[in-house]
Amino acid sequence: MPHTALSSPSWRAWLIWGVGVAAYMLAVTNRTSLSAVGVDTAERFDADASTLSMFAVLQLGIYGAMQIPVGLLLDRYGARPIMTIGMVLMAVGQLAMAFSPNVGIAIAARLLLGAGDAAVFPSVLRLIATWFPAQRGPVMVQMTGILGQLGQIVSVIPLAALLHATSWTIAFGSVAGLGVLFAVLVFALIRNHPPERSADVSVDTSTGAIRVVTSAVDTRVGIRAAWSHPGTRLAFWSHFTTPFAGTAFIMLWGVPFLTVGEGRTQGEAALLMTTLVLVGILIGPFMGQLSSRLPHIRSRWLVLPAIAVQMAVWLVVIAWPGPAPLWLLYALVVALALGGPASMIAFDQARTHNPSHRLSTATGITNSGGFLAGLIAIFLIGLALDLQGAGTPDTYTLDAFRIAFLTQIPLWILGAVFISLERRRTRVHLGLDKPRRPHGRG
Repeated sequence: MPHTALSSPSWRAWLIWGVGVAAYMLAVTNRTSLSAVGVDTAERFDADASTLSMFAVLQLGIYGAMQIPVGLLLDRYGARPIMTIGMVLMAVGQLAMAFSPNVGIAIAARLLLGAGDAAVFPSVLRLIATWFPAQRGPVMVQMTGILGQLGQIVSVIPLAALLHATSWTIAFGSVAGLGVLFAVLVFALIRNHPPERSADVSVDTSTGAIRVVTSAVDTRVGIRAAWSHPGTRLAFWSHFTTPFAGTAFIMLWGVPFLTVGEGRTQGEAALLMTTLVLVGILIGPFMGQLSSRLPHIRSRWLVLPAIAVQMAVWLVVIAWPGPAPLWLLYALVVALALGGPASMIAFDQARTHNPSHRLSTATGITNSGGFLAGLIAIFLIGLALDLQGAGTPDTYTLDAFRIAFLTQIPLWILGAVFISLERRRTRVHLGLDKPRRPHGRG
């Protein structure tokens, strides 16, 4: 029987997942490869803060824009070729970055990185669905996300150390070489589905039910139908508001703020950034358990408090007279680390409030919220630095960074307001609360 073959995943399933997760780690390394070398990037390209922010903004933009096309391609061709192409695109992007003589080519290189990165995580999720029993899916997805974030540590410590010990070309050329290696590994070792099946299907080993795995947005229902449910809008605003501060910090502005603004050493900055990643990994499973146990109050007791803590600690750091003490900077990265796990609650909200036939649409809407807020935050911080005349490493100042990071406050407030509104509407929709106007339709 086909479903019994999957009741206990084979060694080949674990090998394929392991290669997929390692490829995802490399994708995250590529995504965050400017996180520890922002100052070096600005000096190499003589770029002001707004231009520097465009590297991350356009990269995130192309990543988000590619999600629907990637889903369609996965449905047609499966994970193996799409992931291979993604690894090749990232390798070409990093090679172009290694030799880029000007900002224009460097930005084009980051666009290639964003496009290649967009193909990897959805492909790994598809491999999980086709190679593992359906019951194992949630745990495998969570483990994939947790292990993938270790790629941020690679970009913060080894990549920065290699750049400072050798040269820009060698450092980014080495990452390109890893991309080529993993393109070969993915193509050689990964298969779309087990050999006993001729299509990408998922098997429920408890019931024997078999369903075709799809990843495309359900165009029959459309985005309008998914957005009309308040639970989808709640998920969007939850994902919009919780992770953007951590994204802006770890993708671009954290290390320049810590080293040039706060006067910390490169080693201290690396430890702080590593702490941010590791705390997020440790908190993730715990917050996931709380989310599953508190489905009707997770916005009030998990999402909104995570936003409040991030905003409060940032305000303390900004208001601190002079450079912040090291303990306060550690408090800051711990607060920012809450954003990633809290943002995963948004996908629980999307799944809870949408039928299966429009889940991919709702998930895509939800995912777009975080990328939208992240690119807005990165751009506003860079713009604020430029407007203060502090747009280059030689002109960065602590006071300029403080004012620039204040641009995050309106995003938190906007998101928190809409979370509260959509939470109320969702509870009314589910019959948990009564409409405020007794004779209205709610």
